[in-house]
Amino acid sequence: MTTAPAQLDVTIVDGYVDEPAHFGVPPYVSTYPRYTAGALVDAGVPREQITYHTIDELRETPRKRGDVADADLLIYVGGMTVPGKYVGGTPAEPDEVKELAWTADGTTLLGGPVRFGVGDENAGAQDMERDDLDYDFVSMGDVEAAAYDLVHNGLEGYTDRIRTYDEVARWSNTGAFVVEQHPNHPEYLIAELETSRGCAYRCSFCTEPMYGDPDFRTAPDVVAEVDALSDHGVRDFRIGRQADILAFGGDGEAPNPEALHDLYAGIREVAPDLRTLHLDNMNPVTIVEYPEASREAIRTIAAYNTPGDTAAFGLESADPVVQDQNELLVTAEECLEAVRVVNEAGGWRPGEQPAAAPSYGADAPRRLPKLLPGINLLHGLMGEREETFEHNRRFLQDVLDEGLLVRRVNIRQVMAFEGTDMAEAGADIARDHKRQFKEYKREVRETFDRPMLERVAPPGTVLPGVHTEYHDDGTTFGRQPGTYALLVGIPGERPLGETLDVAVVDWGYRSITAVPYPLDVNAASMDELTAIPGITRAAAGDLVVGRPYERVADAASVVDADVPLSRFLTADPAGATVPGHGETRGSAD
Repeated sequence: MTTAPAQLDVTIVDGYVDEPAHFGVPPYVSTYPRYTAGALVDAGVPREQITYHTIDELRETPRKRGDVADADLLIYVGGMTVPGKYVGGTPAEPDEVKELAWTADGTTLLGGPVRFGVGDENAGAQDMERDDLDYDFVSMGDVEAAAYDLVHNGLEGYTDRIRTYDEVARWSNTGAFVVEQHPNHPEYLIAELETSRGCAYRCSFCTEPMYGDPDFRTAPDVVAEVDALSDHGVRDFRIGRQADILAFGGDGEAPNPEALHDLYAGIREVAPDLRTLHLDNMNPVTIVEYPEASREAIRTIAAYNTPGDTAAFGLESADPVVQDQNELLVTAEECLEAVRVVNEAGGWRPGEQPAAAPSYGADAPRRLPKLLPGINLLHGLMGEREETFEHNRRFLQDVLDEGLLVRRVNIRQVMAFEGTDMAEAGADIARDHKRQFKEYKREVRETFDRPMLERVAPPGTVLPGVHTEYHDDGTTFGRQPGTYALLVGIPGERPLGETLDVAVVDWGYRSITAVPYPLDVNAASMDELTAIPGITRAAAGDLVVGRPYERVADAASVVDADVPLSRFLTADPAGATVPGHGETRGSAD
């Protein structure tokens, strides 16, 4: 087997990642495969000899496993350190990762957060153990650094190390090309961007402190990476690889609004045609300790981002006993204050003055707010008791009672990793409370999530660019590109892979129902018409019988809907003509 870099054939398999401060399940692509590809090129491997596959590709097209078998070097990147449920892809299970190692005839390298451990499956309430999964090499440092050093050393070995940000500046640019091999490229692919790693705090369960204290990239380096990714067709970005976006460019704790301005303005300059610019983590303790600087930073983010953005808050538990035993950072009241600040500084909707936030109801502008908080609640932590569930319920009720907006609530059970304080306690508490956890989670979905969704996305709210993904029971489901994107159910079975604008008509616990926007009343199906609030099947039949309509007002006069029909037919209801007027009448089926 050749070991000269210029002659190596390398296959990268992406088994997906989900970490506290890093995400890479489709439609997202994480930094790991991109930086690893860049490291390989930097080490002398020609770009055309680097093949990239996702684990879903290998499942769906078994012949592509030949690229695994035939490679001189197989690099697997993946690992889940937080549990989740996914629509766009299914993370690799440990047995699948082993099978890849058995399939490969060449040298094999395992890396990414899988190094922290694996369980029996990718799920919560588990104890995670380190396992080499039968690979020749397991990177206990950064997999991209291991890939560079392994190739540089003729595939003989390497010393585990952490890559430098000088290397990241090179590898993030030279590895951007690999996104073109992602099956979602170019229409439905979100590039996760790294601004920092590590954390200044030490919560009991979290793996992010294993990366050390915070280390920040510079704004020009991140902007240059966006520029490179844009050159390779990426138009959707999430600044998600950091523990706290507010701390960017600072000392790891205090906000630096000027650095955030340079970052966001720079991204907008090099990618003027971007479709999505979202973020992930924002530490509520930063807002509590530095309220004015945080407000300024949040206003900057909301000025440059795209609507529907979410700042995930790690409250984890509203129970003071759990907070104390797990070194959690904010009390319930402090987190509530942080929710207020984000609502006031970033929760405005396009079409209204920022001072109007938060707004909801029939008079709210018909777009999602620019930036809202999300709440993370984690169960199975040390000290959890009967009262813990009630403390969490009370916190969420306080959010509702104050008229605030929260984009989503993530409720999960802990995964206990070696190297964290939870390792000794393990997942026993989570397993013991499993039944109660399920009942409580269902209650939150019914009593909090649905009314909150109705606030966040009132009837007629327009969601542009929904990408259709799958069918279920006569409904087409899709999502916008973005952070914690709403799952959208559209009546009927539409072609998959298409992109359309929709308007909200109803809400579930974690999803919304919507109709195409603007809806052509002269072609709309009965299912689409009856989805509009207040339109019965009989009223929809009257609309169909009266086709064609020339003006919106003509159609609206036929029915007495709960929400004005014009909200779904046009952006300019006053005297507007019906979209598609003059075309052949649509079917009533």
